[in-house]
Amino acid sequence: MKYTLGKEEKLKSKKQIEHLFLNGNRVKNFPFHLIYFEEKHYAEFPIKIAFSVPKRNIKLAVNRNRIKRLMREIYRLNKYKISENISEKYKFMIIYMAKEEMNYKSMELSFLKLIEKFQTKINVDEK
Repeated sequence: MKYTLGKEEKLKSKKQIEHLFLNGNRVKNFPFHLIYFEEKHYAEFPIKIAFSVPKRNIKLAVNRNRIKRLMREIYRLNKYKISENISEKYKFMIIYMAKEEMNYKSMELSFLKLIEKFQTKINVDEK
């Protein structure tokens, strides 16, 4: 089990991100907003992901970059909790919606709750 976040796991295409925003489903758990879409892709790992921190919420680029770094780290360490419970391939966009920076532990707890909500929504949609 490799705890990495490689280039092939990142969602970078503007067209794919636009498609995700237009057609994706949403799950919210403060301070995160997850937009996901079930779509085939050729990466080895079942999830392609992107992270975003809006400029209107966090003004300074230094702080936005720090929050994105923390979000990537939380995802990197917990991504196998998501991948072992899904059978299809997904594209994710995680958006940080708070007005100020939270500490790592509270962000991680919120992220894990967001993942639980996602998995329950997926299970309900499959039935």
